[in-house]
Amino acid sequence: MSEAELTSQKQSLPGQIKPWQLHKRLYNWVLSWAQTKYGVLALVLIAFTEPICVPIPADVMVLGMGFGKPRKAIRYSLICSFFSVLGGTTALLLGIWIGGERITAFIQQYSWGPLHLAEKAQKALELYQEYDFWAIAISALTPVPYMLFSWLGGFAGVSVVKFILISVVFRTLRFGTEGVLIYLFGEKARGFIEKHFNTVTVFVIILLILAAAVIKHFRGG
Repeated sequence: MSEAELTSQKQSLPGQIKPWQLHKRLYNWVLSWAQTKYGVLALVLIAFTEPICVPIPADVMVLGMGFGKPRKAIRYSLICSFFSVLGGTTALLLGIWIGGERITAFIQQYSWGPLHLAEKAQKALELYQEYDFWAIAISALTPVPYMLFSWLGGFAGVSVVKFILISVVFRTLRFGTEGVLIYLFGEKARGFIEKHFNTVTVFVIILLILAAAVIKHFRGG
């Protein structure tokens, strides 16, 4: 992707960016690294830090670099997948180190009124433990923030090995699919990815949940 194309892509974002719209400014700043000589390094850093503390999805770098060099799109997607899982695992381990008890105690200390926020937080962590597979899979594949569920997984004390295995499968499925589409169709894939890709990932998760429910039903019967 040429510098002119990158500029055009930035300008295609709806509306003029206001001084207080920091998220869009950060988005554009991240995208500006895609076609520089530091593009791969930027991809690694964004992929690793996104699940820890960065609000910009790593897809931005995969798409920016992939459309610039479609023949390398799959490589970029695999690099992104690896370091995204590494970042998610880091957030998980930090969450385990902090501990769910400390989080609920902190919430209890600063909660007020009849909301009982600490109890609700504890129930949320228990739900995560019960449905950890789906929590990890949904956040790894769909637009649901992977960062949030990486930290929550740590607070809930889920298995590190299980988190890594599920993340590898579904994070690679997300970024890898983007890479394959760009590799096969180049610029023609842009419209589909930008407009429909997230919807498709949600649809896939729904199908998987339905399939699991059907299998569980017949096994139970």
